[in-house]
Amino acid sequence: MTENVQDTAPTQARNDRRVAVLVASEGIEQIELTSPWQALEEAGYEPVLISTEAGEVQAYNHLDAADTFTAEHAVADVDPDDYAGLLLPGGVANPDALRMDEGAVDFVRRFVDADRPVAAICHAIWLLVEADVVRGRRVTSWPSLATDVRNAGGEWQDSEVVRDRHLVTSRKPDDLPAFNAALLDVLAGDEAA
Repeated sequence: MTENVQDTAPTQARNDRRVAVLVASEGIEQIELTSPWQALEEAGYEPVLISTEAGEVQAYNHLDAADTFTAEHAVADVDPDDYAGLLLPGGVANPDALRMDEGAVDFVRRFVDADRPVAAICHAIWLLVEADVVRGRRVTSWPSLATDVRNAGGEWQDSEVVRDRHLVTSRKPDDLPAFNAALLDVLAGDEAA
């Protein structure tokens, strides 16, 4: 006897410990992925790697190819409501590719519009600019993107970490200790901003 089976991905219930980590298929600055990932795991969170397609993604140490990682899900197949927060690692090519993917941009926009925790470092601000969610917000990024932020209506600050409500931003890998601490604070519901 043949059963009638629906071909749909199972939906996950919202998990206050699961954090979406959105990357493109290549160009991810490895330390901006691995350092926050480790901080999340050590704090008892479950980071989940998501990309434009499920499968291998290529990280870099600046311009040199580094390790590959496996994205568990394609962004088109996941719901932001299933995650407690969103981490956006940098690297120049990574957010540049993501901002060209409507599904990735919408995924980010939905987190910010819901005033849920989002943390972006370095060039990842490009994805927030593309999602039109920096308007009226205090943020930071790699310094060369300050004009992009201002043109999108954001207030750019030259600080190691800037927190505006549930949005955390940092400039560069040297800022990772402060970025990781702010990411954990915002996920824990610390209201200090």
